[in-house]
Amino acid sequence: MQKEKPGFLHRLQTKWKLESLFQVVMVLVVFACTGFTILFIKNPILDFFGIERGGGQGFLNTVLYLLLVLPLYQIILLIYGFIFGQFKFFWEKEKQIFRRIGSLFTRKK
Repeated sequence: MQKEKPGFLHRLQTKWKLESLFQVVMVLVVFACTGFTILFIKNPILDFFGIERGGGQGFLNTVLYLLLVLPLYQIILLIYGFIFGQFKFFWEKEKQIFRRIGSLFTRKK
């Protein structure tokens, strides 16, 4: 007899160390809302800073996009995390990201 494999949501619950499937669903809702929000506000932001999409300056536009939109994504993620009661989860993930970025710039002995 073959052992049944845990479902997708159960695997996420284990990976993210969440207490319930409801919490997993709320985290996924936060990611979805953040993604849709960025989708709607990125073009006005890029237009405001004069970044042309599809122009001949692809590398520069990509760097500016990353510098402008990614930090905004992180902030909006925390806002939606707060709204949906998952702020603690997302704040811990943000701290992990900042530690990893910081470790790139610290010298190892």
